[in-house]
Amino acid sequence: MASDERNRDESAINWSSPEVAERRNRGRARRGAIQGPATEMMLDLAEVRTGSRVLDVAAGTGDQTILAAQRVGPTGYVLATDISVSMLKLAADAAQEAGLTNVETHVMDAANIDLDQDSFDAAICQLGFFLFSNPVDVLRAMRRVVRPEGKVAALVFSTAEKNPYQGIALGAVRDFGSKGPPLFALSESHVLESAFRESGLRNVAVHAVSFNRHFSSAAEIIQRLKETAFLQAPFEKLEDAAREQAWTEIERQFRPLERPNGVDIPGEFLIAVGTK
Repeated sequence: MASDERNRDESAINWSSPEVAERRNRGRARRGAIQGPATEMMLDLAEVRTGSRVLDVAAGTGDQTILAAQRVGPTGYVLATDISVSMLKLAADAAQEAGLTNVETHVMDAANIDLDQDSFDAAICQLGFFLFSNPVDVLRAMRRVVRPEGKVAALVFSTAEKNPYQGIALGAVRDFGSKGPPLFALSESHVLESAFRESGLRNVAVHAVSFNRHFSSAAEIIQRLKETAFLQAPFEKLEDAAREQAWTEIERQFRPLERPNGVDIPGEFLIAVGTK
């Protein structure tokens, strides 16, 4: 996750902090269950295969790094980049625990990728584009380092309406006078497609991928949301009374979705891919 591309809301989340990194790491298994199929589809679209060289931009704690490295095998290579030393340390640890020797990490700004031109088969970015003040600049940087006919692929959230887990929470934060990160900055497929085309990529396509989150109750949803990084800073900026009212409102909106077997919350990702 890069530095100057965070100008959309500089005060929202300190992604470089060890605390945020650890919080992200604790959610690795749950994220894998939710995001795994879409990540595999992103890797398919990017034509990541045995022996591929892959650049992972805004890699965070490396969920998708691990999947890419397992796919490319020992003859392939994955470079995970981020500006957060703490995040990359956890990504490297995860790779080591998985017995992978084909992963490297490098602290690097996504808008200024200091790597050789035409040196990768594919460049990917999973759920990092909302952080970038100019996504087109990042896409151009990713395009530069992939070989001719190489692929650039990104996974983002679709609209707030199609992602009520985050949408309801961020809506309540906004209604009570705070501001959350722009998770849905590229949520419309035509906006995402336009950014890819403007970067110079060809044969651009955008795919919608539905998924589901299951919780035992609305109370569990609140517990999970309180542990998520993207809500920490926005809620801290609220006065105590407003903070409690906001949580009450969020739970009120989720309670009608409760069923005897729990709560199922739909979601949707968009995956864009383009060719150099």
